[in-house]
Amino acid sequence: MHQNQSHPNGNGYLFDQFLQDGSNKRTDSYGGSFENRARFLLEATRAVISVWGSDKVAVRLGPSGSFGDMADSNPEGLFTYVATELGKLDLAYLHLIEPRVRGNVEDDTRDPNPVAAKLIRSIYPGTIIAAGGFKADTAEAIIAAGDANLVAFGRDFISNPDLPERLRRKAPLNPYDRETFFGGTDIGYVDYPFYDQRVAA
Repeated sequence: MHQNQSHPNGNGYLFDQFLQDGSNKRTDSYGGSFENRARFLLEATRAVISVWGSDKVAVRLGPSGSFGDMADSNPEGLFTYVATELGKLDLAYLHLIEPRVRGNVEDDTRDPNPVAAKLIRSIYPGTIIAAGGFKADTAEAIIAAGDANLVAFGRDFISNPDLPERLRRKAPLNPYDRETFFGGTDIGYVDYPFYDQRVAA
């Protein structure tokens, strides 16, 4: 967890396993209906808020994610319900993973109307951070459309320690090496050059 206490939801983690009916086969009060499947996430979020305050708590959701074969028979209904309930908690932000990958592989066969920031924005009153394969132009577009307040970058930030400055200057980006993402060494984490270093070389 970082400065804002953010649940590591989405991507097949425990909260996601409770939310989605592809994995949640429970028959008690934590399975079945949207309300029941969302109960664990909402109870945990309220518990964290009771300690840290809502302005320091955020939740991350992957409504269109399929990591680890995650799936739901009605993702629009489920995640609009969850977003509506989270909207009552005055969170610091709601972090949404836009559809970009299937598992951990790039997927260009995206649903033209995914359950993503555009849909959630219509029902969620607070700050939305969108993430998922954004480049400078697509980040600017989603913010200009009003579908997200902020955009998060992951892979490009790993390979570009000066990413905000590169985006501001419209400078080329270092390509990332997915093979080093989980290597456990400094290779692929602290050895990418800053743009000014690259130009000087």
